[in-house]
Amino acid sequence: MDFQNKFQNIVFKNNSLLCVGLDPVLEKIRSRTFQGVSFKGKGNILFEFNKSIIGKTFDLVCAYKLNIAFYEAYGLDGLDQLKQTIDYLKKKYSNIPIVLDAKRADIANTAKMYAKSVFEYWAADATTVYPHLGLDSLQPFFNYQEKSVFLLIKTSNPDAKMFQDLKAGVMPYWQKMATKIKKWKYKNLNLFIGATYPGDLKTVRDLFPDKIILTAGIGAQGASIGKAVKAGINKKGSGIIFNASRSIIYSQDPRGEATKLKDEINKYRAV
Repeated sequence: MDFQNKFQNIVFKNNSLLCVGLDPVLEKIRSRTFQGVSFKGKGNILFEFNKSIIGKTFDLVCAYKLNIAFYEAYGLDGLDQLKQTIDYLKKKYSNIPIVLDAKRADIANTAKMYAKSVFEYWAADATTVYPHLGLDSLQPFFNYQEKSVFLLIKTSNPDAKMFQDLKAGVMPYWQKMATKIKKWKYKNLNLFIGATYPGDLKTVRDLFPDKIILTAGIGAQGASIGKAVKAGINKKGSGIIFNASRSIIYSQDPRGEATKLKDEINKYRAV
């Protein structure tokens, strides 16, 4: 099943546009207890922590997103636990899409190997890629037609404006780039834009009415949920994935926090 259908099915089943980011920091997990449970001293702490979060949220989400940096930081052991997490999701919750947030960008020859890694070895359903190098650097990802390629149009951080908003004629650079990307006819081309910029999110939705948008910023980064939902949903009240990580996974009640975010998002979905 391709990413788009997998996504649509889980949105309907769980009535959710919420994605939980499984981005564990070992030092935080070791130093705290979570609902009376301590992971200190356990083997495969990252995987066990992820499994705990998944068990509390699997019926509340439309996807899980794993940022590879949070596993690379711990070397081969961290990467092994990333693989364990993905394999666990594939085996037990195969209906839930997995986004491997790898943020790749390189020339075509290298991009081919990045795409092979993300979609064959890691077996992710989707990944994130910077489009700044042009179409030939993206083609190896698009060649995996059952997978989704989220092109990073504008990121959620405060200094995103520093370069991404530089004028390219009458438009900011990110918008000029998006208008060129709109001409590309790839079914598995989708987009990332930060929820911290709801006006820009609306611009992207208007440019791409039928594409899936991945966004972040509604949790710890403090983006307005109402503004982001209204700006980003499609005409069917769907078509967007709202990722939250820290505000859920480090909560003393991850299920309660995920439920609250899911319900808050749904409150604004009526179209």
